[in-house]
Amino acid sequence: MSRAGLDYRNAQFLTSAGTLSQCPEDNALEAAFIGRSNAGKSSAINILTEQPKLARTSKTPGRTQLLNYFEIAEKRYLVDLPGFGYAKVPPKMKLKWQKQLTRYLEERQSLQGVILLVDIRHPFKDSDVMMVDWASRAQMPLHILLTKADKLKHGAAKAALLTTQKHLSSSGDLISVQLFSALKGDGVNGLRKQLNAWLIKPEE
Repeated sequence: MSRAGLDYRNAQFLTSAGTLSQCPEDNALEAAFIGRSNAGKSSAINILTEQPKLARTSKTPGRTQLLNYFEIAEKRYLVDLPGFGYAKVPPKMKLKWQKQLTRYLEERQSLQGVILLVDIRHPFKDSDVMMVDWASRAQMPLHILLTKADKLKHGAAKAALLTTQKHLSSSGDLISVQLFSALKGDGVNGLRKQLNAWLIKPEE
């Protein structure tokens, strides 16, 4: 594997899983993307891979209803998880998603880290706080993207980043945070660096 890291432009859609048993064999390295339905998960994956149509984007939040796997290299995956909230589906279906999501996060051995996308203008809703708390308890590396940073002036975006860092300071190195803008491509290199740290073994 290249010292420069994985080439995310090689990403290809692999499969969609409705249950944990439908996921690829659990002997790989993968990073999952999670966040509220309007936080920009699909846009982040598309700008990361330089493939505008790889992950489906929609003006209707909540369209990601399955665990969508994208293969970057052999046994190296990005996983687009169902978004929090907004999906216009029956409560029973929402509960089913929640159960599968919980099982994936708690049982999937291949999972190396989670990318949590948070709209910088509406930081830390209940679902975001729950995800941070879970990562701390599970000792799961979590990297937060404060998305849509282009919507704020530079000073305001920087202030939001500092406030978030201060809020998470007790988590140590387990949880990190950065500014991100899929529209302008800001923060993509930082995201790649974090993913490489999770998805490349030291001996490779």
